[in-house]
Amino acid sequence: MRDRAARLLERELKSFADTHPKSRALSQRARSSLLGGVPMHWMLRWAGGFPVYAEKAWDARFRDVDGIEYVDLCLGDTGAMTGHSPAAVVQAVAEQLARGITLMLPSEDALWVGEELTRRFGVSRWQFALTATDANRFAIRLARLVTGRPKVLVFNWCYHGTVDETFATLDGDAVVEREGNLGPPVPLDETTRVVEWNDVAALERELAHGDVACVLAEPALTNIGIVPAEPGFHDALRSLTRRYGTLLVIDETHTLCAGPGGVTAAHGLDPDVLTIGKAIGSGIPSAAYGFSEEVAARIDAAIGVDDSDVGGVGGTLAANVLSFAAVRATLTHVLTDEAFARMIALGERFEQGVASVIAEHSLPWHVTRLGCRVEYLFRPERPRNGSEAAEGQDHLLDRLIHLYALNRGVLLTPFHNMALMSPVTSDADVDRHTEELSAAAAELVGSS
Repeated sequence: MRDRAARLLERELKSFADTHPKSRALSQRARSSLLGGVPMHWMLRWAGGFPVYAEKAWDARFRDVDGIEYVDLCLGDTGAMTGHSPAAVVQAVAEQLARGITLMLPSEDALWVGEELTRRFGVSRWQFALTATDANRFAIRLARLVTGRPKVLVFNWCYHGTVDETFATLDGDAVVEREGNLGPPVPLDETTRVVEWNDVAALERELAHGDVACVLAEPALTNIGIVPAEPGFHDALRSLTRRYGTLLVIDETHTLCAGPGGVTAAHGLDPDVLTIGKAIGSGIPSAAYGFSEEVAARIDAAIGVDDSDVGGVGGTLAANVLSFAAVRATLTHVLTDEAFARMIALGERFEQGVASVIAEHSLPWHVTRLGCRVEYLFRPERPRNGSEAAEGQDHLLDRLIHLYALNRGVLLTPFHNMALMSPVTSDADVDRHTEELSAAAAELVGSS
């Protein structure tokens, strides 16, 4: 299968180049003004050798500059989980644009958003940022402030944006920087403890040092394939953090896919701090971080008025009124309870479609779903932690399947084959992916 996959990839690369001449020309032009020829360096990772240049996006669709239309199952890697430019958000943002964009002053929308986030997630005191990365950074700083402790504990192969402390991995028992970590400010073992996901014994061992300000955790690993928590793990995580005086920070940025209140609401989690970004503003930069009553009181007691604007927390554009208008419209009209019920049903349909292809062609792959987010990995066993998931990555098949789908008008995420359902994704969109995956599988096993 490996030789056949390599030949198919070569064919698909040629097809992509032949059918995307305008994107290719723009990519070549970009090399004279943009670092790496892209506006953000990770855009180099698109499977075709250069990125598609989009001309217009709407609902769960977009059209590129070569006139090709796509079913979008990537949806901005969660940022556009709402679908592109939902009408209610466009209207709210347009109205707010006319009234002001950023003022360094609160708005009534901020109060509504804080109250709604409390209803959905349970934590009761909120602050706001522009990205989930910033929300995580600020949460870590405040955790260090109120605990007086220096270190953060994360799970191996977690993802929390570009937070310095989280780009750590294990080399035996030693904490080292992850491969590709660019310009780390300090050795990672000075700031971070790392354990494997689902390893309760290792978690207790590392917390027992007494120097961990907070555990920063996704409710399930998501950026290395979906790796859910095993039964009892979240209970142990909450119990052990309390036992050792460590704050528990739950990052729901990717796991909002589990429902209107993410995994926190769906599974009754009880974080001290919760962070979220990306989808809550329908793509308008926005993020939030919230605290329990007890932690909020500790923060209030620790920060004097004179320190409120010089402490490394916040930003001039954070909590701007345009972002609040977008978040309020998104939570009111787009990411509703009813929308999530439909999105999750579509995720189930997608999962069943992939599973049927795997079974039909006797492939050593598996598919995993979390709410309306679905990923498939090219290994037979489901990983139970980040190391197993990383070791099971197959970059050849990742690239081939992504490009095969892209050449047939279906966009998946480029780094791992993740699909996300939006309120405007259709059954036909899901079935189209199943058909294209089945065709790819048939070619791979030589049955077509």
